[in-house]
Amino acid sequence: MYKREKKRYWQTLICIVATLLFGASVSTSSNAASTEITSDNIKDMEGQIDAAEKEKKDLQNSLTDLKKIKEELEQSKNDLTNYVKELDGNLADIEQKIAEFKQLIEEKEKEIEQTGKDLEEAQKREQEQYEAMKVRIQFMYERSDTFLLEVLLSADSFGEFLNKADYIEQIAAYDRKMLNEYALNSQMVQLYKEELEAEKEILDEAKAAVVAEEEALEALIGEKENQIVAYQTDINNKEAAIKEYEADIAEQDEIISTLEKAVAEEKARRLAASNTVITYDGGMFAWPCPAYKRISDEYGDRLHPTLGVMKFHNGIDLAAPSGSDILAAYDGQVVAASYSASMGNYVMIDHGNELYTIYMHASALHVNKGDVVVKGQKIAAVGSTGRSTGPHLHFGVRLNGNYVSPWNYISS
Repeated sequence: MYKREKKRYWQTLICIVATLLFGASVSTSSNAASTEITSDNIKDMEGQIDAAEKEKKDLQNSLTDLKKIKEELEQSKNDLTNYVKELDGNLADIEQKIAEFKQLIEEKEKEIEQTGKDLEEAQKREQEQYEAMKVRIQFMYERSDTFLLEVLLSADSFGEFLNKADYIEQIAAYDRKMLNEYALNSQMVQLYKEELEAEKEILDEAKAAVVAEEEALEALIGEKENQIVAYQTDINNKEAAIKEYEADIAEQDEIISTLEKAVAEEKARRLAASNTVITYDGGMFAWPCPAYKRISDEYGDRLHPTLGVMKFHNGIDLAAPSGSDILAAYDGQVVAASYSASMGNYVMIDHGNELYTIYMHASALHVNKGDVVVKGQKIAAVGSTGRSTGPHLHFGVRLNGNYVSPWNYISS
């Protein structure tokens, strides 16, 4: 407490004595432009603080309006395919927002770290200036007002008198400059504190926004699950639902078979041109979903969970949190990274020798058609796009144009 009171005393004394001795006004000093921190620096910092406040408001206004989305989706509930497509579009928008908010969080954390360093430097500079000014004021105070007059009257000639007068003026100008620097730096310290607080508020808003968007994402996924289950379990829709399911599988097979045919034709062209063709060397696959919690549906014939009839399941379903990594099971080339109403966002990889892996229902795709990938590389993120009733990875393996058990290539 004593030290703080002493510092305030000297700060007040510096301003009073400087004004009395030098006739200086901090705000009107002609030397302001030559200080280390200028009024332009102050204006820039004030502008940054205003921009931060606007950024915070824009962030708040950009949150997903879940009620509005549900009202818009209500009109397409009678057509399940269109409903799924529209809802998946909204899921993609929310996923993009979450990614942007997470990027903003990363940027703000770096900015806060830098602003903290700038504040420390400014406070250190302020303290050094304060100590220097205190010594100078104390010197003038101890020598009294007559000191300057004594210096002038000690001159032996008029020329020396003028030289000493000029010297005194230079000292006074330097003192005014130092006082102005101290005042501007003190103002800068306060602005750094305000900017730091503004940046922390944006960081908190961004973190809250991620939570809100993830809740909206889960709400929409839950809404889709409810609608799909309700539609498929409705006795009046049972026959139509089974036909739609069979049509979806047929559409998937047609898409994949067309891709396989295109790959085979491309390989034939490469062979004719003596180019290298991907070949499978017989190695075991990497587990494609490290974050999986359980096998929610096995490969092979099984009782469909909502249709209530025996149907062949052409892959394994790995239940995992939305956004979890999906990895390439083996080296190969991406032959498709696209979207369909039944598969959702999906990736198909050619491993050579007519062996392919397929990854369905992703929330995001991280590769493009034509990319060469290696075993264990991140290619997508788990989601619930397409005809899906919850976040999971549907992982399928095809050999020579037919689905085969993934367990032939991976171990649990």
